[in-house]
Amino acid sequence: MDKVKHKSSLVLMVIIPDILSDIINKGEVINRYYNPGNFFGEVHIVLTNNDKPDINVVQKMVGTAKLYIHNLTDDKIVFFLSLGWESQLLKFWVRGALRLVRNIQPQIIRCHGASVNIFIAAYIKQKFNIPYVASMHTNPDEYVHGVCHDRVGNFIRRFVANARKKIARIGLMNADLVMPVYSPIVPYLKNLGVVNYEICYNVINPEYIRVKDNYSLGNTVKIISVGRQFLEKNPDNLIRAVAQIKNIELTVVGDGPYHQHLINVVDECNIQDRVVFHKSIPNDQLCGILPSFDIFATHTECWEISKSVLEPLLTGLPVLLNKRKGLPVEELTNDICILVPNTVEGYRDALVKLINDQDYREDLGKLAYAHSQANWSPKITEEKFVKIYKKIVEGL
Repeated sequence: MDKVKHKSSLVLMVIIPDILSDIINKGEVINRYYNPGNFFGEVHIVLTNNDKPDINVVQKMVGTAKLYIHNLTDDKIVFFLSLGWESQLLKFWVRGALRLVRNIQPQIIRCHGASVNIFIAAYIKQKFNIPYVASMHTNPDEYVHGVCHDRVGNFIRRFVANARKKIARIGLMNADLVMPVYSPIVPYLKNLGVVNYEICYNVINPEYIRVKDNYSLGNTVKIISVGRQFLEKNPDNLIRAVAQIKNIELTVVGDGPYHQHLINVVDECNIQDRVVFHKSIPNDQLCGILPSFDIFATHTECWEISKSVLEPLLTGLPVLLNKRKGLPVEELTNDICILVPNTVEGYRDALVKLINDQDYREDLGKLAYAHSQANWSPKITEEKFVKIYKKIVEGL
């Protein structure tokens, strides 16, 4: 391979375990997400599953780059064939990826998440000396042992999580850089002994995020809540609080195993005319309409700062969140959002304060906007990824 190629001829291989079709169906298609700054002229997305996403939709996620999508054998099948992702037995599966690398000749490999995909990247680096970086989007220990235990609470899921952690250690320790997307992931990396990491926040929609420029309330206060609906992100106390305050309309965006439960809560509270459900809204449209709302509010016990929270903060919406049961999220402070107990009273009292005190509501939104733009703006986060890629390419 050439030492350094011109930007337009650079090739990136992205190895992901995600079902891209699910991401598309949820409306989470973000421009240049897999190719920040259009740095690469060619992007090969390698899926460790049998998903066949619409390449025309995925194209937006690589910007102007030429896009190719490849499938390796479903990692669920490989899990059983390799007796729980035993590293020595996994090597037979990697052969398909090695053939792809020989044909594609990427300058860099990017992994999203740390599963079998990062083991593949580590093995490719060993064989071809191709550098790779990996972004971490969750703290896996939190989901196995923390408040989010229900997702992996049974024996099989714990077994899978522990198997994944073994191969993740191999991949993370050998990566040229590990990029956790928020600070609560760092303890997981430290526990593994990973020292080569840098927090790189998610790139939020670079074209459609708009600033809120009017904090006056109309006759109806418009609240929006966005997030996947399961036990640890169950906003039923928010709904019950809304039921106790007149002239509020709540828009709930998301889907999940608790979706019907939330509909039932609305029926129980008899506020069907004041709560609107959307299972999904395309991200471009969602980011465009956020400034038209007066307040963003949700519930989460997960140790994270999700994209669904970053988006309203970047818009300048006043944000209302619960104080989680575990350690607080370093990035989410009372300077940029309201943190309340996860009770009906906690949400109700905070909503009343926000509604009745315009100066407080406006100041909170503007402080959130200023802080977010300085730390998480799409321009800053996208440029950070480009600098990382450029540094690695220049070192080839």
